[in-house]
Parts: sequence; C-alpha cells; structure tokens
Amino acid sequence: MLKNKKAIAIISVLLIIFLLYNIFFTNNNILALSKYGSRGSEVTQIQTKLKRWGYYSGSIDGIYGSETLAAVKYFQRKNGLTVDGIAGKKTLEAMGIFNSSGNSNSSNSTSSSDLNLLARTVYSEARGEPYAGQVAVAAVVLNRVKSSSFPNTIAGVIYQKGAFTAVSDGQINLTPNQTAYNAARDALNGWDPSYGSIYYFNPSTATNAWIWSRPHVVTIGKHRFCK
Repeated sequence: MLKNKKAIAIISVLLIIFLLYNIFFTNNNILALSKYGSRGSEVTQIQTKLKRWGYYSGSIDGIYGSETLAAVKYFQRKNGLTVDGIAGKKTLEAMGIFNSSGNSNSSNSTSSSDLNLLARTVYSEARGEPYAGQVAVAAVVLNRVKSSSFPNTIAGVIYQKGAFTAVSDGQINLTPNQTAYNAARDALNGWDPSYGSIYYFNPSTATNAWIWSRPHVVTIGKHRFCK
C-alpha cells in the first residue's frame, strides 16, 4: 500500500514538472525573439527589412551576426526602442514581423498592429489638422504600400529611413487619440482625401527644393499633398 502511494506521489510530481516545463516552453515560443547568434527565417526577415530601409548593408543569410546586431541597435535607437540589440516583441512589431505560431488570431493581431501603427503616424504627423487631413496622411501611407517605389507593408513604409519626421524625432511613440484611430480606420476602409498622393509636406516649414517639384494634388489644412 505504501509503495503504491509513493509511486503515485512520484508520478504526480513528475507530471507537474512536465506540465510546468511545457507551459514555460510554450510561452517562450510565443514570445520568441532573435538575438546575437540566432539563425533562421525570422533573422532573414529582420535582415531583409532592415536592408530595404537602409539600416543594414550586410548579407541576407539568416545569421544574427555582428552586422545584424549593429543594424538592430541602429533601428532601435532611431525609433525610440530599448537599444539592446535583441529583436524582442516590441522591436519585431515595429518592423512589422509577427509571431507565426499558427494561432487563428494572428491575422487579427497583424491587422490590429497595423491599425495602431497607422494611428500613431496620424497622431504624430497630423494631430490638430482637419479630420480630412488626418485621413489623408493615413491614405498617403497606404498609397505608398501599393506603389512599387516603396516598401509593401505599412510598417515598411512608416519606418523607411528618413520617410517621416515623426519617426526621426521619436513622436511616433506618442499614444494616439480616438480621432487618429478613426482617421486610420477610414483610410483603411478606402477613403482617400489625398486623391492618390504619395507625398505631403508643410509649405511653411519645408526646405527641400525637390518636394516642391512634385505635382500638387490638394491642400488640406497646413499640408500640401502631391504625387
């Protein structure tokens, strides 16, 4: 009888250890990150995006070496993230890379992240502007996604090196208000007050002669939208 009780106790302890291990292992997979020494498809995605945006000039080989580490740190520094060289959850989301664990909500998560990033862009670039002007800023981002001249994701367009002042000065990390979210949703739903524009600027502050050469489409508030 005692032997049976001991056996049951041992089995119970082993079962608990097994369950705890699986929970820990699963959580670590969900919160997977890439860092120096990592290899694989996620590293390839990181290198591809950073190279496209001008942060990385090395080979796209799926190996998280010193060049990739430096590029990730550069990206983190320029975008208001913790500069640790580790491509964790926040850094990966900022790059538009999301966990592909097979969760049925992954597409919703991506859509939600795109909406949030677009709203942050609207708020940091156009808060205080007329509502149509805020929607137009979001529409410009989406028009760039559709254009072969720009990255083909919302995150890629927004974080393209030198593309948006709000990214350069860190305002992209401000918390957007409800108006910014509404404007982002309206743009995602197809409203384009910019009429296909892929650029906009403030005439009172613009110093770049090239931007003035772009064909003018419409002016909304303080922003001049052009192609």
